[in-house]
Amino acid sequence: MSNRLFQGVIHQMKEAIDRVIGVIDENGLIIACSELLKIGEVRQGVRDELSHASEEIAMGGYTYRPILGGVKTEYLVFVEGEDKMAEKMCKLLAISFGNIKNLYDEKYDKGSFIKNIILDNILPSDIYIKSKELHFNTEEVRIVFLIKFTGKTDMMPFEMLQNMFPDKSKDYVISVGENDIVLVKEIKQGTDSREIEKMATGIADTLSTEFYAKVIIGISTAVDNIKDLARAYKEAQIALEVGKVFETEKNIISYENLGIGRLIYQLPTTLCEIFLQEVFKKESLDALDRETLMTIQCFFENNLNVSETSRKLFVHRNTLVYRLEKIRKLTGLDLREFEHAITFKVALMVKKYLNSKPMKF
Repeated sequence: MSNRLFQGVIHQMKEAIDRVIGVIDENGLIIACSELLKIGEVRQGVRDELSHASEEIAMGGYTYRPILGGVKTEYLVFVEGEDKMAEKMCKLLAISFGNIKNLYDEKYDKGSFIKNIILDNILPSDIYIKSKELHFNTEEVRIVFLIKFTGKTDMMPFEMLQNMFPDKSKDYVISVGENDIVLVKEIKQGTDSREIEKMATGIADTLSTEFYAKVIIGISTAVDNIKDLARAYKEAQIALEVGKVFETEKNIISYENLGIGRLIYQLPTTLCEIFLQEVFKKESLDALDRETLMTIQCFFENNLNVSETSRKLFVHRNTLVYRLEKIRKLTGLDLREFEHAITFKVALMVKKYLNSKPMKF
């Protein structure tokens, strides 16, 4: 935020307030003051003391209070005096400067601009106008990571990511919920999906080792135009939602690799139920026991290879053939035939999707 804005407001208030007032930044430096000679003084001790206090503190002949208006406290306001009047004035100034800061950030902060785009809070026609105002490069290649924290943390999720990605000119860290953080990251043209997944793995590993935080990360496709960031954010959301159903073992889920799960997730449940009824005319999928389902899963994982599957299951080849025959008699599907195997695989995924949906009464 511009120090000149703070100083301009203080200059207007100077005649109405017969006390020294000012603002301190996150480094403990006085950046604006009604007494100009004090600008540049350092009062780091005040910030340290205030971090242990609830609202304001009085020390050294001044009353100090944080200016609220973001996830973390960036600025403090101070008023000369330690009396009740100084306390009231300090509170009023903190509220005033907090509102001014929010309005300023909304208008000039690139992070707020990006947040408005991904949440669809800005008209498409206004995006380019605002981009010019902010001198924002609209055609860089960017990726959206949606990082969901799954457990309690000692540090706020937003602050963790801000510490990891301090370059605010290329990477934008945006809070979209108490445990959900969006990272809009600039990448090089032509960066492949494996490299992007490697970035996400690095983020998850750093959060785990340094902050003991567990996360799952949804990754969008790369976009080369700022207006497409809203779509990219939706892709990252879908990646997490679909991953929750079909990729439960993974903590990094890419939209590009969702495959058929993405299509199934977008189908109406009634259509899915009709599909299962049509596929399993003889017996319900529920009629298959756990051992049979494990056999089927292993058979799919080994590309419908009978010999390899029997080796992995530690059973004789004839035993596996017997199980596959049993499945054919129950369901009417011979998994040794490619088309039948595809149908069965899709049916298993559809069943999993239906099981993930809440029951309606």
